[in-house]
Amino acid sequence: MTEHHTPHEGPAQAARQSGGPLGGAGPVAPVTPMGPRVTRTSQPPPPHGRHDGGRSGQPGKGPVAPSRSDTGRRLPEGNAPEAEYSQDSVPDSTGPQTDRLRYLDVATRQIARGMDLDETLRELHRAAVPAFADVIFIHLHDPLPVGDEKSAAPVALQLHSIDRTPEPSNAGWSRLPAPTSLPLPSDVADRVHLTATGRLAKLLLAGRPVFGDAPGNAPAVAELLGPVASVPGTLPPGHRLVIAPLHGRHHVMGTVVLLRRPDRPAFTGDDLLVASQLATHTALGVQKAVLYGHEASVADTLQHTMLPSSLPEPTGVRLASRYLPASQTAQVGGDWYDAIPLPGSRVALIVGDVMGHSMTSAAIMGQLRTSVQTLAGLDLPPDEVLHHLDEQAQRLGSDHIATCLYAIYDPISHRLLMASAGHPPAVLLHPDGRGEILRIPPGAPIGVGGVVFESVEMPAPTGATLLLYTDGLVESRETDVGTGVEALRARLQATADGRAAPSLERLCDQVLGTLGPGARDDDIALLAARFEGFPPDSVGYWFLAPHPLTARQARRLTRRTLRRWGLESLLDSTELMVSEVVTNAVRFASRPIALRLLRTDVLRCEVTDDSPQVPRMRHAEPGDEGGRGLFLVNQLARRWGATRLSTGKVVWFEQLIPKNSSS
Repeated sequence: MTEHHTPHEGPAQAARQSGGPLGGAGPVAPVTPMGPRVTRTSQPPPPHGRHDGGRSGQPGKGPVAPSRSDTGRRLPEGNAPEAEYSQDSVPDSTGPQTDRLRYLDVATRQIARGMDLDETLRELHRAAVPAFADVIFIHLHDPLPVGDEKSAAPVALQLHSIDRTPEPSNAGWSRLPAPTSLPLPSDVADRVHLTATGRLAKLLLAGRPVFGDAPGNAPAVAELLGPVASVPGTLPPGHRLVIAPLHGRHHVMGTVVLLRRPDRPAFTGDDLLVASQLATHTALGVQKAVLYGHEASVADTLQHTMLPSSLPEPTGVRLASRYLPASQTAQVGGDWYDAIPLPGSRVALIVGDVMGHSMTSAAIMGQLRTSVQTLAGLDLPPDEVLHHLDEQAQRLGSDHIATCLYAIYDPISHRLLMASAGHPPAVLLHPDGRGEILRIPPGAPIGVGGVVFESVEMPAPTGATLLLYTDGLVESRETDVGTGVEALRARLQATADGRAAPSLERLCDQVLGTLGPGARDDDIALLAARFEGFPPDSVGYWFLAPHPLTARQARRLTRRTLRRWGLESLLDSTELMVSEVVTNAVRFASRPIALRLLRTDVLRCEVTDDSPQVPRMRHAEPGDEGGRGLFLVNQLARRWGATRLSTGKVVWFEQLIPKNSSS
């Protein structure tokens, strides 16, 4: 019966079973260029009168090519059909060279398939052991060089991995010489420090595989394998050790040591060529993996530096966020989120998504996020922010499309103002546990141009939770956006289940926990906000006409409010600062000014007017009648600032509330 190989045979099994030229392990000796082919004694003649033309029975004729029934070999599943051999694809020639070429074709395809360092070296192990060698040691340059950079540190090789065939049992080897015990992993040098004048360094720079027993190579073997090289009987004698440098395009990436037991034929000169091809493809694969890993790391770092390092802690709202990169990309995309404090204790909540996964997407995301922060500082309504953001995206290029959802939460009025640019809708979890998909005009994505955006105002109940997210959370190859959003609403509602809503951190984890361990096609950005609001008795709000007596009126209102809050210790300083700021506002305002006092863990005062001229602190000369107001505010307040608004400006200051106050 003719010996057949199953479609799942890799190069190792095919070479071993066919007795090919690769020195296959086992009782079948390999075919070498000058040696006879050894066949199984129990194998009967081929059926149907098929025979090999008498070549295998003629002494001195050398090796023969495998029969056509042996040529339909495949790699393991996942490699077909590229590595499948058929009767028509394999030339009908004799000799071990055809088997070597067949082996190299399969092996190099496997090695080139690796995308990272470990996978590339694992494929080398599969290709080399046991089809070509019994033991393989891989040392890599530490650290591995990236690109064309040159390291000034001394060159060192670090042992990365070892693979070896199991020791054969005595039953199948009774008629063969007893195999020498090959080195164990603990016997080999873990780290090798190279010297410029050493033999090993010269061999690595030469870039060609050599026999370990060749004249002058003993010092290189000793450097690479350490003390085990000097122990008699540990290394097999003769041409059974090969040192193959891993030489990339610009650097030496490391070295591979291949060993064969004495019961196998020694390596030949042709085997050095095979080792050279294995090492070359491995070195290129290692270099590709290093560059890919470096680019992925740079892209990942770039994106994470563009995302907020931490969220602010504005009064009246609690925030939590999550970001997950896509599983199938270089961990870089255009998803982002942000939370920006606004005047009047309000906060802007933003989530956006630039289309695509690339360094360009991350860079565009960074520019759009910076633009959003600038526009938010102008205190524009959401639809105006999206309009200007759309103009900025068009200036960056017509190919850059993004979606964005912009919301402003006011903890004093308990209102929410939102606008969308083609983004999935937000989901609101009410205090009673009911989940609601907020209906907002979707608009067109940013970058389309010529689109009118619309802001929608709605109530924001105290205790409610707003969830903003990107489409990676609700959309996949199996689920459309509409179905995914409804499923998200149901999950949020299930987290409450009639009880108090979980903490924001736990809520975010529960939402992402439903994704499962499978690969994700898109990034996920998630921003959760729980509305706490301001108690009505902690807010004082007045509109004052701009006339010479306004400052006196503002002092009287401030004094009455602070006494009601039990903050008498802050009366003098607060009255003085309110008087100075209101006087400055009256000087430039043409419409009524607004005075607001807020009591939280600090006492905050805000004065708003319709003048766009922002005051600046300056040094007053001795003869100047003015110019000392902001200097006093700077000395007395814990913090202060001035922000230009779309309708004017707001000047604010804060003071710490004493712990012994009755508030």
